[in-house]
Amino acid sequence: MQKGKLEIICGSMFSGKTEELIRRVKRARFAKQKVIVFKPSIDTRFNKDKIVSHDSSTIDCVVINKPIEMVTLAAKYDVIGIDEIQFFDDSIIDCCNTLIQKGKRIIGAGLDMDYEGNPFGPTPKLLAIADEVSKVRAICTKCGKSANFSHRIVAGESQVMLGEKNEYQPRCRNCFIK
Repeated sequence: MQKGKLEIICGSMFSGKTEELIRRVKRARFAKQKVIVFKPSIDTRFNKDKIVSHDSSTIDCVVINKPIEMVTLAAKYDVIGIDEIQFFDDSIIDCCNTLIQKGKRIIGAGLDMDYEGNPFGPTPKLLAIADEVSKVRAICTKCGKSANFSHRIVAGESQVMLGEKNEYQPRCRNCFIK
C-alpha cells in the first residue's frame, strides 16, 4: 500500500494560503482524484459551506467541530484539504497521521503565527511532520516588502479573533516590531 503525504501551506494573513489550497484541490479534481475539503466550525467569516479566499475563489467544504470527524468522512477520498488548521486542537496531528497511513494526501493551510508573532495552535507540530511545506508571504502594508506577520490593528488580547482587513494587516519583520 502506498503511504500518504502531508503538505502544509502556511504564512500570515492575506498571503494566499487558502488560494493555494484551492488551487491544489482543483488540480487534484482535474486529475480525477476523489477530494474532500474540511474547515473548522469556528470559521464563519464568509460562507458556512464553502472555503473562500480573499480574492473570492471558493470551493465547497464540510464543516467539522473536531478533527476526528475527518477520519470517518474522508475514508473514500484520495485527497483531503483542510483550511484554517490553526483553529483545531492538537488531535489533528494524530488524525493526519492516521489518514497518511491509509494512503491519503493531505493538504492543510493555516497561520503559522498568531498576532503576537508566536507559534499558533497545532501548525508548528504539523510543519515538523509534513512531507512538504510551502510558506507563502503577503505584502507589508507599511513598506511593501515581503510580509510574514499578521499585525492586529484593533484592541483585543484573545489569541483567536476572526477578522479581515479592518482587523489585521500583513507586516514584514521590521514594521511588525516597530
